[in-house]
Parts: sequence; C-alpha cells; structure tokens
Amino acid sequence: MTTAESDAEGFRLPIFQGLLPINGSQVPAEIIAGITLAALAIPEVMGYTKISGTPVITGLYTILIPMALYAIFGSSRHLVVGADSATAAILAAGLVGLASVGSDEYVALAGVLAILVAVFLFLARVARLGFLADFLSSTVLVGFLTGVGIQVAFGQIGGMLGLEVHGHGTLGKILADLQHIAETNFYALGIALAVLVLIVGLKKVSPKIPGALIAVIGALVVSWALDLQSRGVHVLGAIPSGLPTIALPQIAWSWELIQRLIPIAFAMFVVILAQSAATSRAFASRYNERFSENTDLVGLGMANIGAGLSGTFVVNGSPTKTQMVDSAGGRTQLSLLVTVLIVLLVLLFLTGPLAYMPEAVLSAIVFLIGVDLIDLKGMRSIYAQRRSEFWVALVTALMVVFVGVEQGIILAIVLSLIDHTRRGYRPKNVVLVPSETGALHAQPVATRAQALPGLLIYRFTHSMYYANAEQLSQELTDLANNADPPIRWLCLDASAVDDVDYSAAETLRSLFVVLKEKGIRLVVAQVLEDVRETSRYRLRELFGEDAFYDTLDDVVKAYQKHTG
Repeated sequence: MTTAESDAEGFRLPIFQGLLPINGSQVPAEIIAGITLAALAIPEVMGYTKISGTPVITGLYTILIPMALYAIFGSSRHLVVGADSATAAILAAGLVGLASVGSDEYVALAGVLAILVAVFLFLARVARLGFLADFLSSTVLVGFLTGVGIQVAFGQIGGMLGLEVHGHGTLGKILADLQHIAETNFYALGIALAVLVLIVGLKKVSPKIPGALIAVIGALVVSWALDLQSRGVHVLGAIPSGLPTIALPQIAWSWELIQRLIPIAFAMFVVILAQSAATSRAFASRYNERFSENTDLVGLGMANIGAGLSGTFVVNGSPTKTQMVDSAGGRTQLSLLVTVLIVLLVLLFLTGPLAYMPEAVLSAIVFLIGVDLIDLKGMRSIYAQRRSEFWVALVTALMVVFVGVEQGIILAIVLSLIDHTRRGYRPKNVVLVPSETGALHAQPVATRAQALPGLLIYRFTHSMYYANAEQLSQELTDLANNADPPIRWLCLDASAVDDVDYSAAETLRSLFVVLKEKGIRLVVAQVLEDVRETSRYRLRELFGEDAFYDTLDDVVKAYQKHTG
C-alpha cells in the first residue's frame, strides 16, 4: 500500500495487518522462526543494555510488551521491533549528567524518552509524514551506523578486559582503558575471547546457529562451576523475576526537564523513522506485499508507549532481527508473538541463572554488534561510485565517533537535505538536437547546438525554484546572446519540470520580456499536467496560448511552417 492509499484510511486504527490472514500450513514455520528469534535476541538485547546503561532486565522487557503491541498495530508482516544499538547509544549519550547510569531515575528518564518518541511518531502519523523517511539518504545512514558501530565497539573493550573504569566519549574511553590496562582481569579477558571465537566460528558454520545463546549458556555454566566472581570477575548479580510493572515513569515532571529531553527524543525518532521504514519497505517489496508507512507509525508509537509504561527504553525496527526471522522461515507477526511467549516464560522462571553471567560476556556480544554495524564494504562502494557522497558519509561517521550520536544524527539530517538541495541547485540542463535518424538527443548547454537553424530547444531537468532560477536565467540569456546563427525561436522543454515556485515564475516573466526585445519568441513544450493546471502565475496569458505545445515535434513543425 502506498502512502497515498493509506491516507484514505483517515484516522481509524486497523489492527493485525501484519498477522492476518494466517496460513495454517505456515504456522509450524512461524513457531520455529519465533523460537529462533528468541534464542538469538535474548542475549543480544541483554547486550544492548550495556549500551543504553539500563539494568539487564530492561533488555528482556523490550521484547515483551513493545513487541506484542507492534505485532497488533503495525502494518509490516516482517518488521521485528525491539532494542536497537543506534537508539540505545543516543539514549546513553543524551542522559549523561541527568541521572546516574543504571539508577531508578535513569530508567525512569529512559521511559519518558520512549513516551516522547511515541508522541513524535503519533504526530507524524496525524500529519501523514511517513514520506519523511525518504529524506535520510542511504549514504548518511551508512556513515551514521558506521560511526555508531565504532563508538559501540570501542566502548566495550574495557568490559572485555574486566576493567571498571569509565570515560566520556570514544576517545575518553580508549584513554581510560589504556591508563588502567595493567589492571586487566585475565579470567574476564579469557572468557570474552572464548565468547568471540565461539560466536564468530559458529556463524561461519551456519548463520542459523544461535551462537550467542550457546556462548551465554556456556559462560553461565563456567561462571557457576568455577565461581568466577571470587576471582574478581564482575557478574550481573541478582536479576528480578516476574513481569514488569505498568505505570508512568516515576520522575519529578517539569517543563524544563521535558525541554531537555525533547531533542534526544527527536534524534531517536528520526532514526526510527528512517530505519524502520527502510526495513519494512525492503521486505514488503521482496514479497510483493502491501505496506502502509503511516500505519506503521502507529504500530511503532504503540510499541514505544508500551516500552515507556513497562520500565524499559526506546524500541526500533531492527533490520538484523528482521533478517533473522526471515531466514528462519517467518513470514508474519505470528513469529514475534511466539518470541513474546518465550520471553514471558524466561521472565517468570529463568532469571535466576542469569545472576552468574560475567559482564565480560555481554561486552563481547555488544562488541560484535558494534563491529557488524561498521559498514566498510558500504563505505568502499560509496567511495568507488560517488566520491562526494563518500565524504558526506565519512564526516557523519566522524561526528558520531568524536562528538556524539545525537549530534551525528542531526548532522545526518542536515547533510541529507543539503545533498538533496545541491542536486537541484545546479541541474545539468541540455539542448536537444536531431540525430542522423531524426530523433532528438541531448547535448551540453555549452554547445549551444540548435535543432534547426534559428530554433533552439532547451530542456530544464529539475523543478524550477528560487535556488536554480538564476541558472535558468543565465543559461537562456547566454543562449540568446551567443547563438550562431541567431535564434528566432527558443523552446523551453518542460517535460522534467514538476513544479514552478514564485521566484522561478518571476524569472520566466523577465526572460519573456528580455527575449521579446531581442526578437526571439519563447515557446514552451511538454508541460506536465500538474504544472499546466497551475494557472496562478498567469504565464499563459503573458506568453499567449499559441506559445504552448504538447510535443517537441509540434514545435518543430510549427517553426518550419512559420519560417517556410
């Protein structure tokens, strides 16, 4: 379903779009996919809490109520919603100085951020802003996620070494680790390296093997059997069992606090909008299915409301988890509901053994998550194909690493818009001349080539607006002044012009007067229907109705008749 089609839905809330209809023969595959996702996601989301700075139990909460709510209210049949490294990193960077990491106040602020993100998502749905996801180019997203990956990976080195030092920012953490490297706990380092080798090795055997889950279970057994805590290895300690409490975050609500949190929430909202829409769109296209970006905004908003009220942090559409389910055979949100059921059982009966989990294990898992986000292949591809866009991606990545994730995503938005504007600011316009076969083909404007002696056809290749109106004026003036032989008719081919703003319309009026004084007739061909119906500028009255032609052939014939 396109955005336009979804607009027709008004404000009703369709539910179970990602679940119904259920194909009975597909149910066993959905159950297997749900079990697979649980096996892979449970250790992963516990690792994300190392990034977000929240207690380990909050990671499990992200794949309980939020995942269930998205399965009910979302549009995509494939998108998996849960904890995400990018939004977790923005959260941690944004809450620095507002509360002690991991404290009750910190968790409450994380919940408030989830609710604020939901508000942004609902506002975007009311305003039908699902299309805004298109304004974050893939170039800056590659750079942004690469920067996040570098920040996340380097931030876990201290944890894998068994150090308890903390630094601010990527460079601060690296410096702190180097200053205390003599304090390395070799038991923690050994178990972290074993986890890395096991996960990477099993992934090479088969991506479907839950290497992280096997590593976690193995580490728990070793930690319990060898009593690693007595050897200086930091473990998670007691984790509360049972279900989360449903309530508003317990903070001292104030407008000043909300003002401080809104920029953080907006940065996460942008990441969610771009990443979730891109993932949903890709999988809908793969299976030729209907997909409503605006309905998905409601599903993501409900998921984050659930996160805020159940004591956990912001959730996002995850491309990696979505691919996990798809690879395991899942084709609907039924897989996610199976995962929710498994997590529910873990929360009720299996949190006890997690107390023996060495923190170095989670650091190793998060380190690999960060490494996976570093898209060197994508950066190389951009460098080879579009050098200017590579520098945009690189600057975005460096901003994330050296300044911060929140600033990085804001820069990503700005660079995307600048890049978009730059393309329209200096369009590569052409003149059209007949080939040997008689068909018109494009040549650079600088050639000043004419279609017929005295007839020059100029194609403007972008919408006309204030930023490129001066280029339009300069090129047409140059063509009029320097054409050889002199121009009698100048045809503006508007087939690529889908909009004309006020400044561009004023430029066209001025050009008409200037060309008329030079004895040159300005005609227009192939005006798009939407532009043709825009009569507010009264260009037809100025140019004359006989100055507008449906095709270029009509222009050529009219010119030949006029000069014949």
